[in-house]
Amino acid sequence: MSKRFTAVISKENKWYVAHCVELGVVSQGKTIEEAQANLKEAVELYIESFGTEDLPESQGEVVFHPLEVVVSG
Repeated sequence: MSKRFTAVISKENKWYVAHCVELGVVSQGKTIEEAQANLKEAVELYIESFGTEDLPESQGEVVFHPLEVVVSG
């Protein structure tokens, strides 16, 4: 059985930080590929530890859109 989750990867300084939105699991890597692989391993360990009962699943397509707002300061 496989489950689909949403991963968000952002660059913070010299590291890529990967976050599984549904589970709150976070990992990192020096490249995007490394961050993805590390997050996959971390999610697998999370599921191994907490089981598959009541696991949320991604509900669809994720769309990122730049948002610019005026900030008075």
